[in-house]
Amino acid sequence: MSEMNRTDSVASEKGVLVGVLLADQEQEQIPLEELEGLAEAAGVEVVGTMTQRRQKPVGATYLGRGKVEELAKLADNAEADVIIFDNDLSPAQTRNLEKETDLKVLDRSELILDIFASRAQTNQARLAVELAQLEYAMPRLKRMWTHLSRQKNSVGLRGPGEKQLEEDRRLVEKRIRDLKRDLSVIERRKEREVAARQDRMTVSLVGYTNAGKSTLLNALTGADVFTEDALFATLDTRTRRWQLPGWGPVLLSDTVGFIRDLPHHLIESFKATLEEARQANLLLHVADASNPAARQQISAAYKVLEELGIQRHDTLLVLNKVDALSDRARLDVLLNRYPDAVPVSAREGKGLDRLASAVSDALSRGFRDVDVTMGVENGRALAYLAAHGEIFSKRFHDHSVVVHCRIPQKHLGRLENDGIEVKPHSESSQEEES
Repeated sequence: MSEMNRTDSVASEKGVLVGVLLADQEQEQIPLEELEGLAEAAGVEVVGTMTQRRQKPVGATYLGRGKVEELAKLADNAEADVIIFDNDLSPAQTRNLEKETDLKVLDRSELILDIFASRAQTNQARLAVELAQLEYAMPRLKRMWTHLSRQKNSVGLRGPGEKQLEEDRRLVEKRIRDLKRDLSVIERRKEREVAARQDRMTVSLVGYTNAGKSTLLNALTGADVFTEDALFATLDTRTRRWQLPGWGPVLLSDTVGFIRDLPHHLIESFKATLEEARQANLLLHVADASNPAARQQISAAYKVLEELGIQRHDTLLVLNKVDALSDRARLDVLLNRYPDAVPVSAREGKGLDRLASAVSDALSRGFRDVDVTMGVENGRALAYLAAHGEIFSKRFHDHSVVVHCRIPQKHLGRLENDGIEVKPHSESSQEEES
């Protein structure tokens, strides 16, 4: 299997990019800038592009017949090694296009998977990427054998036959089961690690790839996390301590970037990595305000969050890279659309004080002003309130004490589960205290 993965690599090759805009898609143009960035991140030199508008894709080749012939000529004239689609292709469409062009054809998902494979550094990320690749490859094994048989000097690799194909299918299925088991262990361990930090306020950076999340993490925490002006520079979660002014220390986590049409297998595989975001008290959705497609990228990131089941979180939109905006009017358009967003420049340190204030306000919304009634002998509960909240007063009665405190909502469940009475702080209580 390692040999098959290697021969599907797109490193150090010349490529032609293809984009098809269908009638049900919202955008008016067919932008290939993002696909070009993905191709470059995978080590491909772009030597040509082609676009087409269609009501719906052609079943056999996605493109129309005339366009397929035009694509074959374009790729031949440009001496291309690979053709990359900005759409997802079926295994049959990929095979048919390869027959027509006599070149390797990759779709958007396969390109993204290739980039993730080259960027994965930790064992967890490597396992997640391998699982996503294998689940993607399962219905495409026959095509991968075709790639092998086309290699020069590949004696013994021509026409490997159905017996070998079935053997590979069994090997892939077993490897998928093993990877899911290993990742399940990692997911449970990650859940325990995150749960162990429930006594700390946590903030997670999410957003489109290359929006500047790692740069913002460094600017806010003084960390020295690796940053690069490239798609998917970060694949693993990094957590740092952030001394939030007027609040105290919180944990700030960086996460893998999202992208339009992120492969479903990849989202599933990276759930353990995104556990920090799922459990965070607040999400900072970082967007690149200087990107002409900022609104589409913001929408795409929200869509991925929804797929992960974490759209319910409190989210604060951060419009980063305002220093790269040549026209202030573009920022005004975004702020009109997202009036609660905070504009910043992580690179130049602008707007960070305002961001810190907005984060403090957002975290405060998760707190409750309550009266907690318990037995006077319940020192354990009193200690719990002191550790996790701010105590304003104590009113003692015959065998009980009423504690007026401000405490995160998430900590109240434990008190209520222990049978301790928790009520919203009342006006009568205020009069009593005074």
